[in-house]
Amino acid sequence: MDIKHQKDISEFYTEVNGFRAFVRYSVHDGGLDVRKTLVPKELGGKGIAAALVKEAYDYALDQKLSCLATCSYAVVWLERHPEYNGKPSADYVEGACPI
Repeated sequence: MDIKHQKDISEFYTEVNGFRAFVRYSVHDGGLDVRKTLVPKELGGKGIAAALVKEAYDYALDQKLSCLATCSYAVVWLERHPEYNGKPSADYVEGACPI
């Protein structure tokens, strides 16, 4: 899977079979906060969301940023990957994304 980083709009994305999946983030308080994860239903079940979130958090660690999550999917991902030492952001509301 070819994941690209579009820094100017704070997004990691990939295109598969004509569909675009993405993770949007913001950087604040010394952390990279995954705010939204979107994978079209046509691409569901292929591990794309996990790959995008991992790419974002790997970038965060490379930039010496902590891993934060506002997106409910990213919160669960961080719970499953404690090696990233991530946590929900102050904006996190269970089951929701702010964007």
